[in-house]
Amino acid sequence: MSQIAGKSPGLRKGSLKTMGTLAIYGSSGFAREILPIVRRSSEGAIVFVDDEVAVQGTSVNGIPCISFEELCARNTAQTKISIAISAPDIRQRLTEKCSAAGFGFFDVTTQSHLRFDEVEIGPGAILCDHTQITSNIRIGAHFHCNIYSYVAHDCVIGDFVTFAPRVNCNGNIVIEDGAYIGTGATLRQGTPDNPLRIGTGSTVGMGAVVTKDVPPGATVVGNPAKILAP
Repeated sequence: MSQIAGKSPGLRKGSLKTMGTLAIYGSSGFAREILPIVRRSSEGAIVFVDDEVAVQGTSVNGIPCISFEELCARNTAQTKISIAISAPDIRQRLTEKCSAAGFGFFDVTTQSHLRFDEVEIGPGAILCDHTQITSNIRIGAHFHCNIYSYVAHDCVIGDFVTFAPRVNCNGNIVIEDGAYIGTGATLRQGTPDNPLRIGTGSTVGMGAVVTKDVPPGATVVGNPAKILAP
C-alpha cells in the first residue's frame, strides 16, 4: 500500500468553496448522487466527464457532459477531478490517465460526515452522507465511502478501496489496495497483534459477515463469509 498524504484530525464539515472547474468523472448513478455535494463546494463551473460517446454533448441533471479530450482542451491548472466510478480497477486506471494529463483531484465530503482524532486520508476521497471515520486510522488515495458506512478505530485501508452503502468496518482491520466491500457487509473486529486482513483486489459480497482473512483476489459471500468457487 502506498504512502498516505494529508493528515486531517478532528471533525470535518465539508470542503472550502472552490473557484476553478470541478469535473466529476462518470455520469451514472453514483456520479449523480455526489453532484449536490459538489455543488455546495463550488463557485465555479461543474462538468461531468464520460467516455461513453452517447452521453457526450448532452446535459445530465442540468450539468454538461463532455469527453475527456474536451476537458484536456481546457485549463488543466484550474481544473480538478473526482473519479465517481465504484469499480476499484477502473478508478485506478482513470486516476493514472488524469494524472498523466496533468490534472489534480479534489475530495467530496458531505457535511454529515464525521471524522475524529488522528485520521489520515489520501487525495480523491468521496465521503458520503452519514459516514463516520473514528480514531487512529490511515486511508489511502481515492477511497469511496458510501452512505451509512463507517470505519472504526485502528484500521489501515489502502488505495482505491470501495465501501458500498452500510459497510460495517470494525476496529483493527487492514484492507489492502483495490478491495471492494459490498452493501451491508460486516467485517469482524481484529486485534492489535492479529488484525483482520482483506486482501488486495478482493471482493466482499453484499451482506457478507467476514470473520476470517480474505485472500488477495478472492470473492467471499455469506454468513459466515466463504470463498466463492470460480
